[in-house]
Amino acid sequence: MSEPTTRPVVLDLWCDLQCPDCRTALDDVRALRERFGNRLETRLRHFPLEKHQHAYAAAQAAEEAVEQGKGQEYYEAVLTRVERLQQDGEAFLLETARELGLDADEFDTALIDGRHLLIVDADQAEGKAIGVTGTPTYVIDGERLDGGRSQEGLRARIAEIAARLIAADSPA
Repeated sequence: MSEPTTRPVVLDLWCDLQCPDCRTALDDVRALRERFGNRLETRLRHFPLEKHQHAYAAAQAAEEAVEQGKGQEYYEAVLTRVERLQQDGEAFLLETARELGLDADEFDTALIDGRHLLIVDADQAEGKAIGVTGTPTYVIDGERLDGGRSQEGLRARIAEIAARLIAADSPA
């Protein structure tokens, strides 16, 4: 007899890939993934901030990484070195693609032709529509948790919500 399948709880992380606070949020996301495994689906949503010169290009590059099959690895590689993105811009984005064995020429072309603009723009518009004003911002079960000012206590709050939703969805 097979176990009943249940949908994972979805955690959206509205993120700017040039934001140092989003880099810090990675530790929370990793810990939540470790705790809940495949019962928690984390989705990175783009919310490039105007104050970060290379964030919009980074969001487009991240979408190219998704297309090439290494989105998560690329997000993390860029976020863990936000200072390099600030300093080297698109050259860093291409270098990161090469480091991960991705087709950097295709990244370069994607940044020029704008093939991923609609995805980035749609994420940003949706974020604005639900009240996202800064990064990182989490949304779980319709609740928006703003980490732009402080991330203190957010991991525990997200874990509490996720555990409640998972328990409610589990067979008795």
